[in-house]
Amino acid sequence: MAGVLLPSSSLPRKPCLPSTFFSSGVPKAPRGRVAVCRAAMVFRDLQADDFRHPLDKQNTLLLRAIPGLNELGKALLGPISEQVMLLENIGTSVLVTENQLSDLHTLMVEAAAILNVEAPDLYIRQNPVPNAYTLAISGRKPFVVVHTSLVELLTRKELQAVMAHELGHLKCDHGVWLTFANILTLGAYTIPGLGGFIAQNLEEQLFRWLRAAELTCDRAALLVSQNPKVVISVLMKLAGGCPSLADQLNVDAFLEQARSYDKASSSPLGWYIRNAQTRQLSHPLPVLRAREIDEWSRSREYKYLLKRATEMSTIYGQQHQM
Repeated sequence: MAGVLLPSSSLPRKPCLPSTFFSSGVPKAPRGRVAVCRAAMVFRDLQADDFRHPLDKQNTLLLRAIPGLNELGKALLGPISEQVMLLENIGTSVLVTENQLSDLHTLMVEAAAILNVEAPDLYIRQNPVPNAYTLAISGRKPFVVVHTSLVELLTRKELQAVMAHELGHLKCDHGVWLTFANILTLGAYTIPGLGGFIAQNLEEQLFRWLRAAELTCDRAALLVSQNPKVVISVLMKLAGGCPSLADQLNVDAFLEQARSYDKASSSPLGWYIRNAQTRQLSHPLPVLRAREIDEWSRSREYKYLLKRATEMSTIYGQQHQM
């Protein structure tokens, strides 16, 4: 399942259909509503490659070089599967709108405006596993699903960072490859003879790309929160947090833990164990993601993006005339 912020060790191996068709643009203001952007900077001309992680770029090129991958994926994913995914998620969740959980609706609209993408629909779903994922059905508006346990675990700023992470997948058009990762390998196992061999090798390449894509979307979360500690706090809470402990967790201590992991895995044996540990994971380890986002927040690339951004305290006016 493409739950993008859930630690990989607890990800269920269940196919879903992340964003496939999506057009970018600045969302329209809801009529008669006031939406105030809490972030200081808005990226009006932001492009996906402005923040895409180098490993994401590299592994995307490798996937595109696989002959017939697109055709195989389309053959495995038909309209029946799409309809099942759509009805399962819409039928068991609550649609967030300006009149339903309006605070969460505002968080999504703000995040989308900052990243210069169209805001998808947002659903809240009852589930004890903290997770969020993005789905897109051909010809339909993509939507994001957030589990209630994640809402309970995170602050509003952290929850908006999760939404921004999901928007990062849409901004970067990750949907095609996320679909392959969740469905293509599953279908390949059903091919007689070499099916298992094909799936095993393809799965490894797809998971390598998935881990890189997650690093890209953590950057999208930082672009919206504009505070690395917010993003790192999300990762820390997903690694070992619960509502009763949330106010006792320390971001700086978690970063120090990440540095100690790097040190422990720097030897040849440690490097081998680290690679064996992450090879079959769809997400990078939380401590590695925390270290990555901390480093990028101090990079020239991130600071340059902030300089290009527009300072804006209000996205929409008091009244939007249709």
